[in-house]
Amino acid sequence: MPRGRRAAVIRAFNVLRQYDEDEVAAAWASMSSRLASGGLLVEGTCDEIGRIATWASIDADGLARSLTISLRLAGLEHPSIAAERLPKALIHRNVPGERVHALLAGLDAEWERAAAVSPFGPVERWRTALGALAEAGWPLLERSRWRLGEITVPWEAVAPAEP
Repeated sequence: MPRGRRAAVIRAFNVLRQYDEDEVAAAWASMSSRLASGGLLVEGTCDEIGRIATWASIDADGLARSLTISLRLAGLEHPSIAAERLPKALIHRNVPGERVHALLAGLDAEWERAAAVSPFGPVERWRTALGALAEAGWPLLERSRWRLGEITVPWEAVAPAEP
């Protein structure tokens, strides 16, 4: 940054897709080291037109704080379509026994159960599904963003299981 200034936000979308999973922590550390105190690294991926996106929010210390999934709700068949666009730290972890897999499976199940409210539109179906997911114990954040097709959870809720 010019004159020693540090970035408040670094957005790195579709950057780490070509990296190996074991290189992610070092990449996060390198990028977050350039952040100002209280800054944020937003690392994720999206499809070509932005209808499916996911991102991890990483703080200036290089620690992941949350995962957000953002979907275009109109025409959405299954929320787990986001699996193919998970951040590199999670994309290979969408398997039984991993937390991110449990989240996506739960989200799909609640989306199916919420089909009864489909006549009220996809936003109402989404909000109904997320409400049920929260009632099931998932620690959902940023409820004001639900109407936009987003779900955010603390990183600990989806962090890869230790080997």
